[in-house]
Amino acid sequence: MSRKNAFTFSNEPEPHRLRTRQILKEHPEMRQLIGKNPNTIFIILGLVAFQVLGAFLLRDQSWWLVVGAAYLLGAFADHALFVMIHECAHHLLFKNRAANRWAGMIANLPQLFPSSISFERYHIKHHSFQGVHELDADLPNEWEARLINNNFFGKVIWLLFYPLWQIFRISRLKEIKPMDKWVVTNFALQVLFIAVIWKFWGIKAILFLLFSFFFSVGLHPLGGRWIQEHYLTCDPIQETYSYYGPLNTVAFNVGYHNEHHDFPSVPWNKLPQVRKTGGQHYDGLIYHRSWTKLFLRFLFDREISLYSRVIRKERGKVKLTDTSIPDIELTRTQAVSGQS
Repeated sequence: MSRKNAFTFSNEPEPHRLRTRQILKEHPEMRQLIGKNPNTIFIILGLVAFQVLGAFLLRDQSWWLVVGAAYLLGAFADHALFVMIHECAHHLLFKNRAANRWAGMIANLPQLFPSSISFERYHIKHHSFQGVHELDADLPNEWEARLINNNFFGKVIWLLFYPLWQIFRISRLKEIKPMDKWVVTNFALQVLFIAVIWKFWGIKAILFLLFSFFFSVGLHPLGGRWIQEHYLTCDPIQETYSYYGPLNTVAFNVGYHNEHHDFPSVPWNKLPQVRKTGGQHYDGLIYHRSWTKLFLRFLFDREISLYSRVIRKERGKVKLTDTSIPDIELTRTQAVSGQS
C-alpha cells in the first residue's frame, strides 16, 4: 500500500466563519445562546475533588489497582477536566478574564502538567487560523506525520504519548508568546500541588494522577476524540467532525465540535441547542457516533495517517456581499478571543 506523504492542501478559507454567518442570518435567535455558565466552576471543583480523593484512596494500594483505576475512572475525570479547561480558555464561565484563568488553573491541578494557560493562547489561534501550519498547534509537525504516518505501532506510540508530541509543535508557532506571568503562575501552582501530594501520600498517589492524565488523552477509547475533531476519516473535504455518542454525557458535550467552532462563545451546556437550531446546516455533515470504534479504526486502518489533515495558507476573513449582517465578524472575533 502506498504511503500518503503530504497533508491535503485547501485554497478555501476555513469553513466555520461562513456557516456562522449563514446560521445567524437564518436564525438570529441563536445569539441568545451566547453567554457564560458560572455553574461550571462547581463541576471543576467536583472533578478535582474526585481525582484528589482517588489519589488518597490509592496511595497504599496494589499497582494493578492504581493503573486500573486510572484507566477506568481517572481517565474520564481528567478528560472532563480538559473540557473544563477548554471552557475557561474561551472565557465561558465568568465575565472577568482573570477569574476564568484561575478556574482553568484549578482544573489543571490533578493533571500535573501546567498546561491551562498555554492551552488558551494556542487553542485560540487554532480557532482563528484553522489549518494554517505555522499558527495551528492542533496540526502535526511535518516530521511527526512523516515519522508516524499510517503505521499501527507508530499510531500506538503517538496516542500513548500524545501530550509530548504537542510540546514538540511549540517551536514552529513563532508568532505566539510562550511565556508570561500567567504561565509562570500555572507552573508554580502545579509544582506546589505535586509537592504536597507526594509528601503526604507518596508515589502511588502521584502515579494514579499521571496515568489518568496520559490515558485521558491517549491510548484509550477517549483518544478517539482527538481523531474525531479534524482528521479526514470519512470525507476528503469535510475537515471538522462532530461526535453525537453517549460519552458526551461524561465529556460535557465536547463532541459537538462543528457547533463549537461555529459558535465558540456558546458554553458547553447549550451546544446541543446550537445543533437543534442550526438544523439543516448540521444534518448534511458527516458525524461520528462512537469514539471507541473510531479509536480502533484509526489504529488499524492504513488509509488514515497523521497526514489526514487539511492545511491552508489563507489567513484572511471570509468575504461576503451580504451587508445585512455587518456585525457578524465582530461577534465571531469576540467569541474566538474570549471577549465578553
